[in-house]
Amino acid sequence: MLMPRQKTPDLALPTLDHGDFDLSKDGSDKGTVVCFYRGLHCPLCATYLTELEKLTAEFAARGVKTVAISSDGEERAREMAEKIKAKDLRIAYDLSLPKAKEWGLYISTSRGKTSIGIEEPALFSEPGLFMVTPQQTLYYGSVQTMPFVRPHFSELVGALDFAIKNDYPARGEYTGAV
Repeated sequence: MLMPRQKTPDLALPTLDHGDFDLSKDGSDKGTVVCFYRGLHCPLCATYLTELEKLTAEFAARGVKTVAISSDGEERAREMAEKIKAKDLRIAYDLSLPKAKEWGLYISTSRGKTSIGIEEPALFSEPGLFMVTPQQTLYYGSVQTMPFVRPHFSELVGALDFAIKNDYPARGEYTGAV
């Protein structure tokens, strides 16, 4: 399990149009929003990433970079980018499933074609949303077993405003006896 205020796993992947992504060298002032999505086969992911694309400039205005990541290959990642009309949002691909598990993501097996007629990969990771500090420590994390009921990016923007203004620390860091 990832722990707040502790270093996250390393993460380096190719992106479609923004060069290579390397979390340890991302160079943002306040951090990076790392959004793991299920893949092209997921209609909810397309809706979710469309929202992130629209708010990427809002995150950037606060010194926060964004990246969306899946285990899809380059071709399927490109199809997703076209579907959501990605311009500013970095789309990374080729996430290995062992790396997904390192981030605490759940892995699902294929159920065939989805409601939009796209075949699910044999194995793929379920969604996860993380805010990682420039020092590559976990600030915020949400991991899901299902594609439904995800955190809203607009709420994360508002939370960042509060956290930045009040120098609010990452919470959930306690690991002692209870």
